[in-house]
Parts: sequence; structure tokens; C-alpha cells
Amino acid sequence: MDSIIKLTILFNDPFWIGIFEVMDDYELKVCKVTFGAEPRDQEVYEFILMNFYRLDFSGSVKLEKKDLAIKKQNPKRLQRSIRKEISAKEVGTKAQIAMKLQHDQLKLKRKSKTKEQKLQEEERKFSIKQRKKLDKHKGH
Repeated sequence: MDSIIKLTILFNDPFWIGIFEVMDDYELKVCKVTFGAEPRDQEVYEFILMNFYRLDFSGSVKLEKKDLAIKKQNPKRLQRSIRKEISAKEVGTKAQIAMKLQHDQLKLKRKSKTKEQKLQEEERKFSIKQRKKLDKHKGH
């Protein structure tokens, strides 16, 4: 009898919510918890310790064996995917998000401009080499 418990925390305007999923054998139960302000890791941990057994889960839904195909995942790969999910979220004010977009656009422009300058410099050097090569053959 394996039990898998999963907690997903997401922003559902205007509150932060947590979705608990419990899989016992081939049954799935779900519970939604409203946190209000963005919860810190410590607050979530304390909530789980104090309130997990008091949560009101929905009725169980039968799952088929193929739906529950769970592969053991390498811990490093799991950690990497968690870090990727955490860094992917963009939470902040609209002004902060706009500034981030502007910064990214300027970064792309700067990159393309630098690349173009580099190509022009390489072409200039190549033409100088070609000219020198031709001058050598002329006997100067």
C-alpha cells in the first residue's frame, strides 16, 4: 500500500492556494486550501505538520493502473526540475514585470548589435588580409 501526497501551491487571483493530492493504491483524493498572502516555505511546513490530518478531502476517485504509472526519478533530476519550476514563476507588480520585459528586450537588441559589430570586424580583418596577400603577389 503506497501513498503519494503532492502539494501544489499556485496564485489564483487574489489569493495563494494549495492543492493537496493524496493517492492511496488506486484512489485519488483532493483538497484545496486558501493561504491568502504568499506563504513562505516555513509556513507551509508548519501548516502541513499542524493541519494535514484535519483537511477535508473530496470523495475518492478510482484510478486505473495505467494512470498511476509512477517512475522513480533521480533525486538530482527531481531537484533540477523543482528549481526550474520555482524560477519560472513571475510574481510581482505589473511595473516590475514590465521592467523585466523591457530589460529582456534591450538585452536582445544589445546582443544582436554586438554580434553584428563582431561580424563587421571579422569582414574588415579578412579584407585586410586579402589585400595584403594580393600586394605580396604584386611584388611590393
